[in-house]
Amino acid sequence: MENETVEPLLKQLLHHTGGTAGAEDVPPSDLAPLSLGDLDLTSEEVELDGLVQELELWGDHEVVRGILCKGTDVRKHVREVDARLRAVELDSIQDYIQESDNLMHLHQQMGVCDDILGSMEELLGGFQADLGNISTEIKTLQEQSLGMSVKLNNRKLAEAELGSFVEKITVPPALVTDILDAEVNEAYLQYLVALQDKLKFCAGDPLVHKAAALQDVEPELERLRVKAVGRVRDFMLAKFNLLQKPRTNFQILQQSVLLKYKTFMSFLADHGQEVFPEVRRAYVATMSGIYHNAIKYYQSALSRIQNEVAARNDLIGSSSSEEMSVSGLFARAREAIRTRDSVFALGGREAVLTHLDQMPPFTINVITSMSQSGTRHPYEVLFRSLNKLLIDNACAEYLFCEEFWREDHSIFRDIFEATVTTLQEALDSHLASYYDVIGLLLMIRINYEHQLIMQKRCVPCLDTYIDKVNLLLWPRLKAVADMHINSLRNGNSRSLWSEDVHAHYVARKYAEFTASMLTLNADYGEAQIDHILERLRTAACELLVRIAGLYSSPRSQCVFLINSYDLVLTVLKEAGVGGAEGTPDRCGTARVFEDLLGVQMHAFVEEELSCHFGPFVAFIKKAEAAMAKSAATSHAYANRGIP
Repeated sequence: MENETVEPLLKQLLHHTGGTAGAEDVPPSDLAPLSLGDLDLTSEEVELDGLVQELELWGDHEVVRGILCKGTDVRKHVREVDARLRAVELDSIQDYIQESDNLMHLHQQMGVCDDILGSMEELLGGFQADLGNISTEIKTLQEQSLGMSVKLNNRKLAEAELGSFVEKITVPPALVTDILDAEVNEAYLQYLVALQDKLKFCAGDPLVHKAAALQDVEPELERLRVKAVGRVRDFMLAKFNLLQKPRTNFQILQQSVLLKYKTFMSFLADHGQEVFPEVRRAYVATMSGIYHNAIKYYQSALSRIQNEVAARNDLIGSSSSEEMSVSGLFARAREAIRTRDSVFALGGREAVLTHLDQMPPFTINVITSMSQSGTRHPYEVLFRSLNKLLIDNACAEYLFCEEFWREDHSIFRDIFEATVTTLQEALDSHLASYYDVIGLLLMIRINYEHQLIMQKRCVPCLDTYIDKVNLLLWPRLKAVADMHINSLRNGNSRSLWSEDVHAHYVARKYAEFTASMLTLNADYGEAQIDHILERLRTAACELLVRIAGLYSSPRSQCVFLINSYDLVLTVLKEAGVGGAEGTPDRCGTARVFEDLLGVQMHAFVEEELSCHFGPFVAFIKKAEAAMAKSAATSHAYANRGIP
């Protein structure tokens, strides 16, 4: 069956080989891939086994496709190819024979090259082995270099630490000479700092105590410390003594001289505990004496220009022989009110509250000049000057101590303890016989403003003193105010009464006192003052009513009260109390007296009408009473439903 399938294909192949194209048209290179080993075209017996597979395999080959397309005779083509192959073979043999010498020479050269390459291989192998050894040596050297680098760094660190240790623990001869023999001045500071560093190093590092070198150095350092402490102590005590010289501006000396040597005090505080308390006591004693003596002298000088404003009997409800020289029934005597020097009128005394921070205290020369010229000032002016001097000096001393004594707050208290105690005792003693309520309120205001000044300066050194001054002033103010109130409540209306129905001097004193207190309390807003003024107003009104009750006629009573109330309102108005742009009237005093004045004026009108038109007024009153009674009766019947 297979032979039957191949035979037509073979016939077709043989048919195509009979074409015009010759075998020489196919290039020999195209025949190379075609395998004809098992195909014998010259044999009459053709083996067709595997032909189909060959054709399927090589059917797409260019040579086979070319033969089939051109119709070349296969047998002829095979014979041509075979002839050409034989010719080529013979040519190749002939060329080989001709080139045999060259090939032999080439073979010899190849042998020589092979020997050379073998030598090169051996040489390169040696090089490779040497490079391997070199790489190992380089790696070893790198490890050694790394180890040496670590050792070098460790030795550098050890050298630095050891050098620093040696430098800090050793005492150079030059330092010994400077500490022992050099003059104690600003240059001595650097020697002291160097010694202080060595002392701190030996005392602060636990490892230093284990060093054998410390046993040799420590005795020398101790001797230098003792010597330096002694020299610094003598030097600072000498500087402190300079503060006590007469006419010495100790504040300039503190800032320009002592502050430069604050390192000396740090050295004594850290390494001279055996003498530091002595030096501290010397400074405290020096400055405490300076401030205490200066304040006492200043206080004594101020006493020579003091003006006593009020005495014990200068009370609102006390009797007085003074009479107001006025004319006319309702005369107000405004000019007399403006010019009279009263213990209760403010009279410009509030000027002491202006510019408290900028206003300097009186100098001794100014006080002496005032004393010689007879100029006198109320006590609140002296109080302001004395306390301003105190807070200015206290602030300067506090800031100096903060820097010079390394924020030792107790030293400031020790310095000013005697001074502050003296001022408190003097104030307490003076207040025992002080009866000026206006002055007391002014001093309270001054004390409060001084506290604000201290807070603004961020210096809290006198807070305790200011609080104690407040505790002295307020009770005294309340006590003196109670004296005024009691003088009104317990006032003898019979001794205060006179036949004159003009405004009473008690009303004038009360009005001036109230106007002064309201003015001073306007921007202070103290509720205790408002309470005092309310009690005082009640007592004053009751006393005026009691005095008015002593007049025989209601008309005189009304005229007396109208004049007194009108005087109070006049004084308050002239002082600027009340009104849209005036001093705030926190107690409503002006409003109360306006109501009282209106009531008395209405009563006076009624009384005058009754005097001149008695029957007519009586008839009108009787008619009004009858009309009121009739209206009440009608209203009662209407409620009962009776027409």
